[in-house]
Amino acid sequence: MRAHEAGALHGEIGNREPAWLRTPVDVNALVPQLWPRNVVRAESGALEVAGLDVRDLAAEFGTPVYVLDENDLRSRCQEFRAAYPDADVYYAGKAFLCRAVVRTIAEEGLFLDVCTGGELATALSAGMPPERIGFHGNNKSVAELTRAVDAGVGRIIVDSFAEIDRLTALARERGVRPRVLVRVTVGVEAHTHEFIATAHEDQKFGFSLAGGAAAAAAFKILDEGVLELRGLHSHIGSQIFDASGFEVSARRVLSLQAQIRDARGVELPELDLGGGFGIAYTTQDDPAAPHELAKRLRKIVDGECAAENLAVPHLSIEPGRAIVGPAVFTLYEIGTVKDVDGIRTYVSVDGGMSDNIRTALYDATYSATMANRASTAEPLLARVVGKHCESGDIVVKDEFLPADVQPGDLVAVPGTGAYCRSMASNYNHVPRPPVVAVSDGRARLIVRRETEADLLALDVG
Repeated sequence: MRAHEAGALHGEIGNREPAWLRTPVDVNALVPQLWPRNVVRAESGALEVAGLDVRDLAAEFGTPVYVLDENDLRSRCQEFRAAYPDADVYYAGKAFLCRAVVRTIAEEGLFLDVCTGGELATALSAGMPPERIGFHGNNKSVAELTRAVDAGVGRIIVDSFAEIDRLTALARERGVRPRVLVRVTVGVEAHTHEFIATAHEDQKFGFSLAGGAAAAAAFKILDEGVLELRGLHSHIGSQIFDASGFEVSARRVLSLQAQIRDARGVELPELDLGGGFGIAYTTQDDPAAPHELAKRLRKIVDGECAAENLAVPHLSIEPGRAIVGPAVFTLYEIGTVKDVDGIRTYVSVDGGMSDNIRTALYDATYSATMANRASTAEPLLARVVGKHCESGDIVVKDEFLPADVQPGDLVAVPGTGAYCRSMASNYNHVPRPPVVAVSDGRARLIVRRETEADLLALDVG
């Protein structure tokens, strides 16, 4: 059992030794569900990914470095497409977006969700067909909406009455009829962190179902007849394992669908149930396979449509984390190892909250392993921390590493493909790490490392 399975302890070890500390731990073992599919521990003791030794990757590209297993990424795209053959799979670009990833998801037949002008620019520059792009966001500017309309994006998910007015004015001005979905806040309390739960009433996204705003938004669009209302959208949050939230969401959204039909005689042809499908960050996480979740969602939608006497709408979903999250790990070099009077051992690496803010922001839990060698030393309960001037600069709260861990060793942290590089910062003026894609024994740089020159180039004072 791993240290972070004792989540309530938060690493605090009292006078009584917890039972999980008495359980033998193999510090060299890799739990497959936590790692990209082409990662193994080689005979040398070092990790290999796609046939490449991580020591060689560190030597060539430096550390920290995000390592993307391209074949793993493609296989996850293919699994979602196979699981939803009669639905549209939109990759949620906010999880991680760069031109190489855009091209990959396009080649694998996926659609793409963006939520800012910058994400839209990245998608278009990579050649993503605009009709396969959906545009999200709770506060889209006139400039962003103008660019989306002019580019011909396939759909815009409207999030406020002000946005409906802005988009309607643009459509009239240009003589076009953009396709839109209404984002519905369904009042579901998803079993996830409060900052990534997005369907309860007290938050910034969407139109309230309970308060009648969602119905009013749909009626407004239909009555004005300028925008083409294609359907309804619901997203209940992120890192979700329990399908019950989707069941409640689908029931409530389809009830609104029936209300719109009864009031205006229109059956909307599309339904988007959002994303938020969870992944494994520790051995405690047990995500459902895409085909299992697809079966549950289809059963839910079919059952609710039958209950409301509705035609089954064309379904779409928006996985982001579930596609890119497990395909990436971050490789660090250890700088110091500090034992604090037998209370805790701090293992400091050359990155931290600037390349992975999720532990500090969401109280997220990660795993880690020694990457450059195997060890026969006894397991040591350690906290992997970063180099930033914050006590909360924690990468992995609690993990067993070998007791002979030392400066110069490499540590790998899996599951860092989603929301790590995309939320990375220059805190303490630390340049952001590169992203290296690996496949079939080859490595290529797809996002270069920032330099101090990059930082200084923005300083015009």
